[in-house]
Amino acid sequence: QVQLVESGGGLVQAGGSLRLSCVASVGAAATYAMGWFRQAPGKEREFVATITYDDRIDYADSVKGRFAISRDNAKITVYLQMSSLEPVDTAVYYCATASTRARLVANSGIDYWGQGTQVTVSS
Repeated sequence: QVQLVESGGGLVQAGGSLRLSCVASVGAAATYAMGWFRQAPGKEREFVATITYDDRIDYADSVKGRFAISRDNAKITVYLQMSSLEPVDTAVYYCATASTRARLVANSGIDYWGQGTQVTVSS
């Protein structure tokens, strides 16, 4: 059983930045692809970004150029650096793992989810 623990959410003004972290409880074999999703009130959960153990990265079009995903395999941790935040970025952000990054991009076949961390961007 993999446990994912997110941190770093909070309240920020538009144009500001936040850095989210997600620590996994087991080794890299179970966390080949790690990524971030978000769910705004009244909306479906959507893919944000993913990174594989060997640093293959994908982003949702809505965050390209503003968000940057990275990981530390030794710490089994994935990060999401969010810049130029906008009110539309307000959501609960979830960490997830899957055997391939395609599964994360498609939001299908996700192995594990974190509990989520709230990000609120004020205008």
